[in-house]
Amino acid sequence: MIASLDVGLRRIGVALSPDRKIVMPQQAIERRGRKQASRDVKAFLMEWEVDTLVVGLPKGGSSEEEMERRIKHFVSLLELEEDFPIFYQDEAGSSFEAKERIKGEIRQKRDGRIDSLAAQIILERWLESSKV
Repeated sequence: MIASLDVGLRRIGVALSPDRKIVMPQQAIERRGRKQASRDVKAFLMEWEVDTLVVGLPKGGSSEEEMERRIKHFVSLLELEEDFPIFYQDEAGSSFEAKERIKGEIRQKRDGRIDSLAAQIILERWLESSKV
């Protein structure tokens, strides 16, 4: 099982792919603090028996280095096994694309659906770029 994360300041969008073809957004994880969020994400990964993790990283922009540092620090808090495969995927425009995909379906609710749809887009991009 492959999972992806769209790490935000308030929520962490998550998506899963059981077969490298279908990607399903899941319920976003609320972020009340780094420790709580990392515990919840790790529990999610264990519950779904995830064996590969893809994490969105913003490329470009004035705060690229700071956001990359924060996201990689958050991933380190997950305390995954040393040989656990973690890949980073450019997430540029994924939130905008997620909002475009659901335009008209929901109003801008802050329930995490956009965050998890962004995670779905990140994983779809990674799967596409990793095809042999």
